[in-house]
Amino acid sequence: MYLDVANETRRLMWTLAHAHGALLSLIHVVFGLSLHAFPTLATGSTGKLTSSCLIGASLLLPGGFFLGGVSFYGGDPGVGIALAPVGAALLILGIYLVARSTRAL
Repeated sequence: MYLDVANETRRLMWTLAHAHGALLSLIHVVFGLSLHAFPTLATGSTGKLTSSCLIGASLLLPGGFFLGGVSFYGGDPGVGIALAPVGAALLILGIYLVARSTRAL
């Protein structure tokens, strides 16, 4: 199903899902390692909000690409692709919160 040449849209969407999932996992590792170096990231509600944003981005961004490739219409991705911009917004918000927490250092 993935390697079928007739399903170029599916292959593209699933490749994008895989790439975004892998890169977001690296962002999680870097965030986890930075908690030791910047203890202000983990304190208070900002740390929980940042972690929640990154978790949401890790689910919605690759998940949107994956669901967009499950069912597609004439070369266009399915409606699941609508989750990808929401995940991207959560990622941007999470990165902003990390940057704002580290500016005082």
